[in-house]
Amino acid sequence: MPTRSNRFYMTLATAALLTFTMPACGKQESDNHADAPGTNLLETIKSNGEITIGTEGTYAPFTFHDKDGKLTGFDVQIAEEVAKRLGVKAKFIETKWDGMLAGLDAKRFDMVANEVTIRDDRKEKYDFSDPYIVSKAVLIVQEDNTDIKKLADLKGKKSGQSLTSDLGDIAKANGAEIVQIDGFNQAIDLLTSGRIDATINDKLSFLDLKKQRPDVPIKVVDETNNASQSGLLLHKGNPELVDAINKALADMKADGTYLTISKTYFGEDVSQ
Repeated sequence: MPTRSNRFYMTLATAALLTFTMPACGKQESDNHADAPGTNLLETIKSNGEITIGTEGTYAPFTFHDKDGKLTGFDVQIAEEVAKRLGVKAKFIETKWDGMLAGLDAKRFDMVANEVTIRDDRKEKYDFSDPYIVSKAVLIVQEDNTDIKKLADLKGKKSGQSLTSDLGDIAKANGAEIVQIDGFNQAIDLLTSGRIDATINDKLSFLDLKKQRPDVPIKVVDETNNASQSGLLLHKGNPELVDAINKALADMKADGTYLTISKTYFGEDVSQ
Protein backbone atom coordinates (compact mmCIF):
# COMPACT_ATOMS: atom_id res chain seq x y z
CA MET A 1 0.00 0.00 0.00
CA PRO A 2 1.44 3.42 -0.88
CA THR A 3 2.50 5.60 1.99
CA ARG A 4 1.16 9.18 2.40
CA SER A 5 4.43 10.41 0.95
CA ASN A 6 4.13 8.09 -2.07
CA ARG A 7 0.52 9.13 -2.65
CA PHE A 8 1.62 12.80 -2.52
CA TYR A 9 4.24 12.27 -5.20
CA MET A 10 1.83 10.20 -7.29
CA THR A 11 -0.64 13.10 -7.09
CA LEU A 12 2.04 15.53 -8.26
CA ALA A 13 2.95 13.22 -11.11
CA THR A 14 -0.68 12.99 -12.19
CA ALA A 15 -1.05 16.79 -12.05
CA ALA A 16 2.13 17.22 -14.09
CA LEU A 17 0.83 14.79 -16.70
CA LEU A 18 -2.40 16.75 -16.97
CA THR A 19 -0.45 19.99 -17.22
CA PHE A 20 1.49 18.68 -20.22
CA THR A 21 -1.45 17.03 -21.97
CA MET A 22 -4.14 19.70 -21.58
CA PRO A 23 -2.43 22.48 -23.61
CA ALA A 24 -2.07 20.07 -26.51
CA CYS A 25 -5.85 19.59 -26.52
CA GLY A 26 -6.35 23.34 -26.28
CA LYS A 27 -4.01 23.99 -29.20
CA GLN A 28 -5.83 21.49 -31.35
CA GLU A 29 -9.16 23.17 -30.62
CA SER A 30 -7.64 26.58 -31.47
CA ASP A 31 -6.27 25.28 -34.78
CA ASN A 32 -9.61 23.73 -35.65
CA HIS A 33 -11.34 27.06 -34.93
CA ALA A 34 -8.84 28.96 -37.11
CA ASP A 35 -9.50 26.58 -39.99
CA ALA A 36 -13.26 26.69 -39.58
CA PRO A 37 -15.41 28.37 -42.24
CA GLY A 38 -16.39 32.00 -41.70
CA THR A 39 -13.21 33.17 -39.96
CA ASN A 40 -11.94 35.51 -42.70
CA LEU A 41 -11.76 39.23 -41.95
CA LEU A 42 -14.99 40.04 -43.78
CA GLU A 43 -16.91 37.55 -41.63
CA THR A 44 -15.22 38.86 -38.49
CA ILE A 45 -16.25 42.40 -39.40
CA LYS A 46 -19.84 41.31 -40.04
CA SER A 47 -19.88 39.37 -36.79
CA ASN A 48 -18.64 42.43 -34.88
CA GLY A 49 -21.16 44.65 -36.66
CA GLU A 50 -18.57 47.33 -37.47
CA ILE A 51 -15.54 48.04 -39.60
CA THR A 52 -12.76 50.14 -38.05
CA ILE A 53 -11.32 52.78 -40.36
CA GLY A 54 -8.12 54.79 -39.99
CA THR A 55 -8.30 58.40 -41.19
CA GLU A 56 -6.60 61.73 -40.44
CA GLY A 57 -9.51 64.03 -39.72
CA THR A 58 -7.32 66.99 -40.71
CA TYR A 59 -7.22 66.67 -44.51
CA ALA A 60 -10.07 68.65 -46.04
CA PRO A 61 -12.09 67.97 -48.08
CA PHE A 62 -11.32 64.28 -47.75
CA THR A 63 -11.40 63.83 -43.97
CA PHE A 64 -11.97 66.73 -41.57
CA HIS A 65 -14.21 68.14 -38.85
CA ASP A 66 -17.03 70.51 -39.77
CA LYS A 67 -17.97 73.63 -37.82
CA ASP A 68 -19.91 71.49 -35.36
CA GLY A 69 -16.92 69.22 -34.76
CA LYS A 70 -18.35 66.26 -36.65
CA LEU A 71 -15.95 64.10 -38.66
CA THR A 72 -16.89 64.31 -42.32
CA GLY A 73 -15.39 64.62 -45.79
CA PHE A 74 -15.34 62.86 -49.13
CA ASP A 75 -13.40 59.82 -47.93
CA VAL A 76 -15.41 59.64 -44.73
CA GLN A 77 -18.72 59.58 -46.62
CA ILE A 78 -17.40 57.04 -49.13
CA ALA A 79 -16.23 54.78 -46.29
CA GLU A 80 -19.53 55.18 -44.43
CA GLU A 81 -21.46 54.18 -47.56
CA VAL A 82 -19.20 51.17 -48.11
CA ALA A 83 -19.75 50.09 -44.50
CA LYS A 84 -23.52 50.49 -44.93
CA ARG A 85 -23.46 48.21 -47.97
CA LEU A 86 -21.44 45.64 -46.04
CA GLY A 87 -24.21 45.71 -43.45
CA VAL A 88 -22.05 47.15 -40.65
CA LYS A 89 -21.31 50.47 -38.95
CA ALA A 90 -18.22 52.55 -39.72
CA LYS A 91 -16.01 53.24 -36.70
CA PHE A 92 -13.34 55.85 -37.43
CA ILE A 93 -10.02 56.02 -35.60
CA GLU A 94 -8.25 59.33 -36.21
CA THR A 95 -4.52 58.99 -36.71
CA LYS A 96 -1.77 61.24 -38.05
CA TRP A 97 -0.75 60.29 -41.56
CA ASP A 98 2.81 59.36 -40.56
CA GLY A 99 1.42 56.70 -38.21
CA MET A 100 -1.37 55.50 -40.49
CA LEU A 101 0.36 52.52 -42.11
CA ALA A 102 1.89 51.47 -38.81
CA GLY A 103 -1.59 51.55 -37.30
CA LEU A 104 -2.86 49.26 -40.05
CA ASP A 105 0.13 46.94 -39.51
CA ALA A 106 -0.71 46.80 -35.81
CA LYS A 107 -4.36 45.99 -36.71
CA ARG A 108 -5.70 49.08 -34.94
CA PHE A 109 -8.14 49.29 -37.83
CA ASP A 110 -9.41 47.14 -40.69
CA MET A 111 -8.80 49.63 -43.48
CA VAL A 112 -7.63 53.17 -44.20
CA ALA A 113 -9.78 55.79 -45.94
CA ASN A 114 -7.50 58.78 -46.47
CA GLU A 115 -6.93 59.27 -50.21
CA VAL A 116 -4.05 56.78 -50.16
CA THR A 117 -2.26 56.71 -53.50
CA ILE A 118 -2.07 53.27 -55.09
CA ARG A 119 1.64 52.54 -55.57
CA ASP A 120 3.55 49.39 -56.48
CA ASP A 121 5.66 49.47 -53.31
CA ARG A 122 2.52 49.68 -51.18
CA LYS A 123 0.82 46.91 -53.15
CA GLU A 124 3.64 44.57 -52.16
CA LYS A 125 2.61 44.86 -48.51
CA TYR A 126 -1.07 45.86 -48.61
CA ASP A 127 -4.23 45.30 -50.62
CA PHE A 128 -6.15 48.14 -52.24
CA SER A 129 -9.71 48.50 -53.34
CA ASP A 130 -10.41 49.56 -56.90
CA PRO A 131 -9.53 53.25 -57.42
CA TYR A 132 -12.25 55.62 -56.24
CA ILE A 133 -10.60 58.98 -56.88
CA VAL A 134 -8.15 60.42 -59.40
CA SER A 135 -6.15 63.59 -58.83
CA LYS A 136 -2.90 65.43 -59.50
CA ALA A 137 -0.39 66.89 -57.10
CA VAL A 138 0.16 70.66 -57.31
CA LEU A 139 2.91 72.98 -56.11
CA ILE A 140 1.46 75.69 -53.87
CA VAL A 141 3.26 78.90 -52.85
CA GLN A 142 2.38 82.30 -51.38
CA GLU A 143 0.47 84.56 -53.74
CA ASP A 144 3.35 87.08 -54.01
CA ASN A 145 6.09 84.47 -54.46
CA THR A 146 8.03 84.98 -57.71
CA ASP A 147 11.02 82.70 -56.99
CA ILE A 148 9.21 79.37 -57.31
CA LYS A 149 7.53 78.83 -60.66
CA LYS A 150 8.02 75.11 -61.21
CA LEU A 151 8.84 71.97 -59.25
CA ALA A 152 12.56 72.24 -60.06
CA ASP A 153 12.65 75.59 -58.27
CA LEU A 154 12.12 73.77 -54.96
CA LYS A 155 15.84 73.00 -54.71
CA GLY A 156 17.06 74.36 -51.37
CA LYS A 157 13.59 75.65 -50.45
CA LYS A 158 11.51 74.61 -47.43
CA SER A 159 8.52 72.50 -48.39
CA GLY A 160 5.91 71.39 -45.82
CA GLN A 161 5.21 67.68 -46.28
CA SER A 162 4.18 64.54 -44.43
CA LEU A 163 7.36 62.50 -44.23
CA THR A 164 5.97 59.22 -45.55
CA SER A 165 3.66 60.49 -48.31
CA ASP A 166 4.26 60.28 -52.05
CA LEU A 167 3.92 64.09 -52.11
CA GLY A 168 6.94 64.31 -49.84
CA ASP A 169 8.82 62.04 -52.23
CA ILE A 170 8.11 64.46 -55.07
CA ALA A 171 9.44 67.37 -53.01
CA LYS A 172 12.59 65.44 -52.07
CA ALA A 173 13.19 64.45 -55.69
CA ASN A 174 13.20 68.14 -56.59
CA GLY A 175 15.75 69.03 -53.91
CA ALA A 176 13.46 70.56 -51.30
CA GLU A 177 14.28 70.77 -47.61
CA ILE A 178 11.40 68.92 -45.98
CA VAL A 179 9.59 70.50 -43.04
CA GLN A 180 7.40 67.85 -41.39
CA ILE A 181 3.69 68.65 -41.17
CA ASP A 182 0.71 66.68 -39.86
CA GLY A 183 -1.69 67.52 -42.67
CA PHE A 184 -2.86 69.90 -45.37
CA ASN A 185 -4.24 72.55 -43.01
CA GLN A 186 -0.97 72.84 -41.12
CA ALA A 187 0.94 73.12 -44.38
CA ILE A 188 -1.23 76.05 -45.47
CA ASP A 189 -0.86 77.73 -42.07
CA LEU A 190 2.93 77.45 -42.25
CA LEU A 191 2.92 78.68 -45.83
CA THR A 192 0.78 81.76 -45.23
CA SER A 193 2.85 82.66 -42.16
CA GLY A 194 6.08 82.44 -44.16
CA ARG A 195 7.61 79.56 -42.20
CA ILE A 196 7.85 77.41 -45.33
CA ASP A 197 8.30 78.38 -48.98
CA ALA A 198 5.95 75.86 -50.55
CA THR A 199 3.97 72.66 -50.21
CA ILE A 200 3.13 69.96 -52.71
CA ASN A 201 -0.39 68.81 -52.10
CA ASP A 202 -3.53 67.48 -53.67
CA LYS A 203 -5.14 69.66 -56.33
CA LEU A 204 -8.62 68.81 -55.09
CA SER A 205 -7.69 69.95 -51.58
CA PHE A 206 -6.46 73.25 -52.98
CA LEU A 207 -9.65 73.78 -55.00
CA ASP A 208 -11.79 73.03 -51.97
CA LEU A 209 -9.78 75.43 -49.80
CA LYS A 210 -10.09 78.26 -52.34
CA LYS A 211 -13.83 77.57 -52.51
CA GLN A 212 -14.12 77.83 -48.73
CA ARG A 213 -11.58 80.64 -48.26
CA PRO A 214 -11.21 82.52 -51.58
CA ASP A 215 -9.08 85.23 -49.97
CA VAL A 216 -6.34 82.92 -48.67
CA PRO A 217 -3.13 84.34 -50.27
CA ILE A 218 -1.79 81.24 -52.02
CA LYS A 219 -1.56 80.05 -55.61
CA VAL A 220 -0.69 76.99 -57.71
CA VAL A 221 2.37 77.40 -59.90
CA ASP A 222 2.97 73.87 -61.18
CA GLU A 223 1.50 70.37 -61.15
CA THR A 224 2.67 66.82 -61.75
CA ASN A 225 2.22 65.32 -65.20
CA ASN A 226 0.63 62.08 -64.10
CA ALA A 227 -2.64 61.74 -62.28
CA SER A 228 -2.61 59.49 -59.23
CA GLN A 229 -5.26 56.97 -58.29
CA SER A 230 -6.32 56.41 -54.69
CA GLY A 231 -7.96 53.40 -53.08
CA LEU A 232 -9.09 52.11 -49.71
CA LEU A 233 -6.09 50.46 -48.05
CA LEU A 234 -6.43 47.04 -46.43
CA HIS A 235 -4.44 44.27 -44.76
CA LYS A 236 -2.83 41.90 -47.24
CA GLY A 237 -4.53 38.60 -47.89
CA ASN A 238 -8.22 39.30 -47.37
CA PRO A 239 -9.72 38.75 -50.84
CA GLU A 240 -13.27 38.34 -49.53
CA LEU A 241 -13.20 41.80 -47.96
CA VAL A 242 -11.56 43.39 -51.00
CA ASP A 243 -14.19 41.87 -53.31
CA ALA A 244 -17.05 43.02 -51.06
CA ILE A 245 -15.67 46.58 -50.92
CA ASN A 246 -15.15 46.68 -54.69
CA LYS A 247 -18.73 45.54 -55.23
CA ALA A 248 -19.95 48.27 -52.87
CA LEU A 249 -17.95 50.92 -54.76
CA ALA A 250 -19.20 49.65 -58.13
CA ASP A 251 -22.81 49.66 -56.94
CA MET A 252 -22.39 53.20 -55.57
CA LYS A 253 -21.23 54.39 -58.98
CA ALA A 254 -23.98 52.51 -60.78
CA ASP A 255 -26.84 53.90 -58.69
CA GLY A 256 -25.56 57.49 -58.56
CA THR A 257 -24.59 57.56 -54.87
CA TYR A 258 -20.92 58.09 -55.67
CA LEU A 259 -21.65 61.00 -58.02
CA THR A 260 -23.83 62.68 -55.38
CA ILE A 261 -21.02 62.51 -52.80
CA SER A 262 -18.43 63.63 -55.36
CA LYS A 263 -20.45 66.67 -56.45
CA THR A 264 -20.96 67.67 -52.83
CA TYR A 265 -17.23 68.28 -52.43
CA PHE A 266 -15.86 68.87 -55.93
CA GLY A 267 -18.79 69.73 -58.21
CA GLU A 268 -17.93 66.88 -60.58
CA ASP A 269 -17.12 63.19 -60.86
CA VAL A 270 -13.58 62.72 -59.53
CA SER A 271 -13.40 58.97 -60.18
CA GLN A 272 -11.87 59.41 -63.63
